[in-house]
Amino acid sequence: MLRRPLVILSRSDNVKRFVTSMPGSSGIVSRFVAGESVQEAVDAARKLAGDGLLVTLDHLGEDTFDRTQADATVAAYVELLNRLREAGLTAGAEVSVKLSAVGQALGREGERIALDNVRIIAQAASNAGTTVTLDMEDHTTTDSTLTILRDLRQDFPAAGAVVQAYLRRTEADCRDLAHVGSRVRLCKGAYKEPETVAFQDKHEVNLSYVRCMRVLMAGGGYPMIASHDPRLIEIAGALAQRCDREQGSFEYQMLYGVRPDEQKRLAAAGAKMRVYVPYGDEWYGYLMRRLAERPANLAFFARSVLTKG
Repeated sequence: MLRRPLVILSRSDNVKRFVTSMPGSSGIVSRFVAGESVQEAVDAARKLAGDGLLVTLDHLGEDTFDRTQADATVAAYVELLNRLREAGLTAGAEVSVKLSAVGQALGREGERIALDNVRIIAQAASNAGTTVTLDMEDHTTTDSTLTILRDLRQDFPAAGAVVQAYLRRTEADCRDLAHVGSRVRLCKGAYKEPETVAFQDKHEVNLSYVRCMRVLMAGGGYPMIASHDPRLIEIAGALAQRCDREQGSFEYQMLYGVRPDEQKRLAAAGAKMRVYVPYGDEWYGYLMRRLAERPANLAFFARSVLTKG
């Protein structure tokens, strides 16, 4: 019941100003966001690597309608990748990019601009010894994002895809993407979508997630199972065994600050476990979507306000 209002609030400048000005707001944000600076992002990646965890870093920002801002986002990723290389972290760290942050929404030329910009980031990643994954956003951008992915993979075949289980189309997209060399992150989805394109019931979303996992695990690609749900994680392991997948031929992914003990447990058990680490000053929309996804996150937020306010 709270998801839709929180997603709406994620786009409210007035609520953002209120949250930012609250006593203790920095402590709330730091639970889910590594920091605002590139150095804080690198430090977080180093700490996670020390715990045996892999990392994907996201420079926060989306819905960019200004070319200068898109170019600044590209520059931020290039700097991040250079810093990761200098720190010797790129063996276990990649980057995730929202195409809307690098120009996808810039009118008729948006798709071309986004492709050109993400190619710059992918080249910087390749030079640093790592790769990039294209985050998926709301359903109106899905076809464009997959088109850009196909073009990007011509030069950077290791570029990762993301699909969202709550979309009705995603099982078919998984079949298209489950080929040799294809890295595919499967998540549930974090945007408010209409019933015509997305499952609304939690049980239906979970069933879709399992169907998509079956396709990806049986395929020739590299599945990246992005979930905090213990049952789905258990099913993923069982499907991997059923499909005779070797350990290391797929990975689990979780958000920074969510179930950190479970992240370490999976890594200690020999599984590949990657943590999605966001950073940057555009943290507000990301934080509100995390609160919308899980009641436990909202409870943490409320406790922080009461304790530190």
